[in-house]
Amino acid sequence: MTQSRIAVIQAGTSLFDTPRTLERMEAHCQAAAAEGVELAVFPEAYVGGYPKGLDFGARIGTRTAAGRDDFVRYWQAAIDVPGPETARIGSFAAKMKAHLVTGVIERDGGTLYCTALFFGPDGALLGKHRKLMPTASERLLWGQGDGSTIPVFDTDIGRIGAAICWENYMPNLRQAMYGKGISLWCAPTVDERDIWQASMRHIAYEGRCFVLSSCQYMTRADAPDAYDCAQGNDPSTVLIRGGSVIVGPLGDVLAGPVYDREAVLTADIDLTDTIRGKFDLDVAGHYARPDIFRLSVNETERTPVSYQVEVAEDEEGEEPGEIAL
Repeated sequence: MTQSRIAVIQAGTSLFDTPRTLERMEAHCQAAAAEGVELAVFPEAYVGGYPKGLDFGARIGTRTAAGRDDFVRYWQAAIDVPGPETARIGSFAAKMKAHLVTGVIERDGGTLYCTALFFGPDGALLGKHRKLMPTASERLLWGQGDGSTIPVFDTDIGRIGAAICWENYMPNLRQAMYGKGISLWCAPTVDERDIWQASMRHIAYEGRCFVLSSCQYMTRADAPDAYDCAQGNDPSTVLIRGGSVIVGPLGDVLAGPVYDREAVLTADIDLTDTIRGKFDLDVAGHYARPDIFRLSVNETERTPVSYQVEVAEDEEGEEPGEIAL
């Protein structure tokens, strides 16, 4: 089976209100299920939110008490992975009988990560990808992922992976994913700029893969009243305008882009189009030059603290608790 229906969901977060966001997500999943999709992709930071315009009271050399309170509110809206929220999102995938990829803000102790989660059509959490390089002031809020979460999942509809927002501009990450044979490139984002469209078409053409870029559409009304919004306080003010798009392996736009509204965009694809494209360009195969260029990817998990328990031997060289025979 090589033909599938795929979708990107353009939607906004109810900022700092994760239960409400999950209610909205469920409704979008129901709409996608009605379209018969086998893969649905939600935007970057969809669950947990992208607090566009907030500065969290940070200046060079100083932070404010109010900014710390903003961070607490953001931390409380984030989710544990796995946790009750991931179980609920998995139930959406199971009801859809489809793969689901979504951006979340992951909470791990006192650190937050911008993460993409992957769910199977049975609702199982298949894995996650933590954003490797937050951009600009995002680095104040989010930690950096490591090489242990750069998965590409082999599924019955294709090989699924994700790069979040400006990670898509990291050539080495792209090559690492091409090397894993990715065919369904998910690009959750909040980048609404026109040039993003050129980037998505380039990646599809370079990797000879399908690109599913899902961007938030978010207005001031999606944020709480107590929100120091740099763009203003008119509820209709657009904070993120969208631009979700689906692109084929030869750079052809299959759906979108769409702006200034929530939407479910779908496309019917033939996975063998990725092979047709690689006839003359396979950047991880016949178009590579491993005799000249080589990329080494460290997929070791990096943790700040490592705990080891050493078992001391007694004077006879026996382990404590052992009985000598």
